[in-house]
Amino acid sequence: MSENNEETTRIYTGPMMIAQGLRARLNDLGIEPIIKDDHQSGITSGFAIGVPGQVRVFIRKDELIRAEETINEYLKEIGE
Repeated sequence: MSENNEETTRIYTGPMMIAQGLRARLNDLGIEPIIKDDHQSGITSGFAIGVPGQVRVFIRKDELIRAEETINEYLKEIGE
C-alpha cells in the first residue's frame, strides 16, 4: 500500500523511535500501521531521498476513528 492509496492515511511523520512507540500503542488496539522510511529505502536502492531518521506512519482509513484517541494521547505524552 502507498500513501496515495485511498484506503490509508498518514498519521505521523517524525523520528523512528517515536514511530515505533506509536506502532506499539496501535498494536495494542489490534491495528498494524505501515511505517515508511524513504531515506533508508533510497539508500538501499542506491539513491538517497527523504530526511534521515524521519519516517511516515500510515493506517487504514477505516481504523482511524478507533485509533485517533490513542494517537493523540501518545503524542501528547511525548510532547509532540
